[in-house]
Amino acid sequence: MVYKFHVDEHGEVVAESKRDDLEPYLGLHYPATDIPQASRFLFKQNRVRMIADCRANPVKVIQDERLQQPLCLVGSTLRAPHGCHAQYMANMGSVASLAMAVIINNSGEEEVSRNSMKLWGLVVCHHTSPRCIPFPLRYACEFLMQAFGLQLNMELQLASQMSEKHILKTQTLLCDMLLRDSAVGIVNQSPSIMDLVKCDGAALYYQEKYYPLGVTPTEAQIKDIIEWLLTCHGDSTGLSTDSLADAEFPGASSLGDVVCGMAVAAISSKDYLFWFRSQTAKEVKWGGAKHHPDDKDDGTKMHPRSSFKAFLEVVKSRSLPWENAEMDAIYSLQLILRDSFKDTADRTSDSKAMISGQLGDMDVQGINELSSVAREMVRLIETATVPIFAVDADGLINGWNAKVAELIGLSVEEAMGKSLVKDLVFEDSAAKVEKFLFRALRGEEDKNVEIKLRTFGSQQQKKAIYVMVNACSSRDYTNEIVGVCFVGQDITGQKAVMDKFTHIQGDYKAIVHSLNPLIPPIFASDENTCCSEWNVAMERLTGWMRRDMIGKLLVGEVFGSCCRLKGPDALTKFMIVLHSAVEGKETEKSPVVFFDRNGKYIQALLTANPRRDMEGKVTGAFCFFQIASPELQQALEVQRQQEKRCFAKMRELAYICQEIRNPLSGIQFTNSLLLMTELSDDQKQFIETSNSCTRQMRKVLNYVGLESIENGSLELDKGEFILGSVVNAVVSQVMILLRERDLQLIRDIPEEVKIISVHGDELRIQQVLADFLLSMVCCSPSPEGWVEIQIKLNLKQNSDGSDAVLLQFRIACPGEGLSPDVVQDMFNNSSWMTKEGLGLSICRRILGIMNGGVQYIRESEKCYFLITIWLPVSQTPKVDQN
Repeated sequence: MVYKFHVDEHGEVVAESKRDDLEPYLGLHYPATDIPQASRFLFKQNRVRMIADCRANPVKVIQDERLQQPLCLVGSTLRAPHGCHAQYMANMGSVASLAMAVIINNSGEEEVSRNSMKLWGLVVCHHTSPRCIPFPLRYACEFLMQAFGLQLNMELQLASQMSEKHILKTQTLLCDMLLRDSAVGIVNQSPSIMDLVKCDGAALYYQEKYYPLGVTPTEAQIKDIIEWLLTCHGDSTGLSTDSLADAEFPGASSLGDVVCGMAVAAISSKDYLFWFRSQTAKEVKWGGAKHHPDDKDDGTKMHPRSSFKAFLEVVKSRSLPWENAEMDAIYSLQLILRDSFKDTADRTSDSKAMISGQLGDMDVQGINELSSVAREMVRLIETATVPIFAVDADGLINGWNAKVAELIGLSVEEAMGKSLVKDLVFEDSAAKVEKFLFRALRGEEDKNVEIKLRTFGSQQQKKAIYVMVNACSSRDYTNEIVGVCFVGQDITGQKAVMDKFTHIQGDYKAIVHSLNPLIPPIFASDENTCCSEWNVAMERLTGWMRRDMIGKLLVGEVFGSCCRLKGPDALTKFMIVLHSAVEGKETEKSPVVFFDRNGKYIQALLTANPRRDMEGKVTGAFCFFQIASPELQQALEVQRQQEKRCFAKMRELAYICQEIRNPLSGIQFTNSLLLMTELSDDQKQFIETSNSCTRQMRKVLNYVGLESIENGSLELDKGEFILGSVVNAVVSQVMILLRERDLQLIRDIPEEVKIISVHGDELRIQQVLADFLLSMVCCSPSPEGWVEIQIKLNLKQNSDGSDAVLLQFRIACPGEGLSPDVVQDMFNNSSWMTKEGLGLSICRRILGIMNGGVQYIRESEKCYFLITIWLPVSQTPKVDQN
């Protein structure tokens, strides 16, 4: 259900979606006490509140004794509901609930609270059994409520603007009637004063005649109301109330429910405008059946329907409240009518007689009142908190209050008789003040003129005092100007700040509107999300000029109509980012895609920050786009193409690896069948060598990724193996190439090496030795070249008593050996240029992981790899120590 809060803070269910078997709540009203102020405040902080099971027993939290303050669970989702609320849910038949706050910008309030946020209502989901909503879904609901609140805020602003337009139109028509006809025309013609604001009736009491419209009191009752206004509210020019009974009007009971609320505007002491409203109960649509007379609260159990019935007792004899915009319209019409009635009085003899009578009454009381008023004015001037001073017709001081004496450091006695222009004002302000004084003595009263005053005595440490003054010409009883009074405001502090701000603002404009291509596209909004800034870079980016964008709504007009966004989702995301900034939240690098004026596709990253005034209040948003330069865009496109090609290569490699596995399986199966036949020892050795090669290839295919090798996290598959078998497999992998290149293979391998049993990763050692041997075969001169493989071992006993062997492999060939690029790639950790160098570099890293190493040595007539590796010994052979 959607639960809306009204102006008097009571709630109403304005929308619902439910199962057919559940009781409806649509249209029901509930008192403000159902959701206390503390709960409303918490909804502003934590906008989503879940109760998984209101019947669950609360779990006590044991607080650490070292904590000085009680543990606060306000922000905790696991916080148990209050017992009263749990009972309230039980009475509704609800076990689980999810309440989501709808927050809007309270722009309808006064200026001081314009930026405050208002709880408009709640979206509440109820369940008849326990239900826990996971966090991702609750987070999505919170995001959805934020978007709904932004959209709702825009709709409310639009409705307010439409209402203001209607009121202005009606006021214009009423003014036209007053100009063309008598005052009675605003009652008996269309539109009438009833069309100005929402009401059930209106009336004009003019020249002791009563002109009613709609639902109104009788003429006798109106006279009672006027008498009550003059007696109890004689000093007021107007009154508004939603309950005449609460306003203590004696005759409210006789009016009944027909007239509950009233707004009145006094045109004169005898002429009035009235608007009336009936009680609210007539406009409320009650949902569902009413209570049975026997279904009452027992004092401990509260039911939503009982709460609703209590609300009826509260709103009885009460109308809808008068909104601020409606009262502004009434006061505006009041001022218009005063001027109109005054003109009418000047044109008619009856009105002249009435005015003469009023003046006569004033003569009777005027003299006594004038003395009292004069004394009060002198007291107010002396004790005023703003500087007030006066000069005579010669410009000499004849008035000097305490505040200006405090600011300047000059007492009243010292200031009297001094020349304002010559003695008290700085020379650079003298000409301006002299002209200002001359105009005031002629009756031309200028306002908001800045004067720079000298300081004296204890205030001399201040170089100058800046005062913003308004001039008021002083006149005698013959209406002749005899002097000037100045009412001012000390702006010295603001002047210093503004000078600094002006300097900063100059720097700001120089930066934002610079033609330098390094300045990014920048735009800004006011608190109503209207465009307030649009720099040169934005003009270049979008094709729209600054003069065309300033003042337009950024959401819908600028980005939507002018700069078309890619889809409605993009518009929603942009709106959320912008409104979040207006609410005081920063957003960085949010992707935005739109089309410029020429239809060009623009991709950008939007960063939005709140704009604040000197008091720290948010006044709008400051946004800028990050756009890649053409060179960077070209580089990114090249990178994307390279990544695309790399991805294609990876797919090709994955395909090749998969296709190689099947033939390998066939070879291994064939070898297993051959081993089951009668074979000689040499034949068995050939098959074992073949199996070793296929197992080596399968292992390489299964571990194609190089990351684990490069970062040293490769897992080794250790086990026992005969070193001679590894040597045979390594040699077999280069025999075909040796024969093709007509090279001789020289083996210097002692017999004990062939039979030694060691512990390690057989296939990785086989892979490494094969790669290094193949490199020597490839770089050996052909024909009549040679390749030599020499193996030495050295036994050593570890501290734990186990044996280990240091194996040393020397793989050599004549000639120049490897090219410098291959050698560089082999020992370079960051990059490679040749595939041979990459293979040798990987082998070197694998050796390092197995506690080994490799050196490449070039001598005058030959070059060779010197490979060393430590391996545990499984079976110790007999070694010739010589």
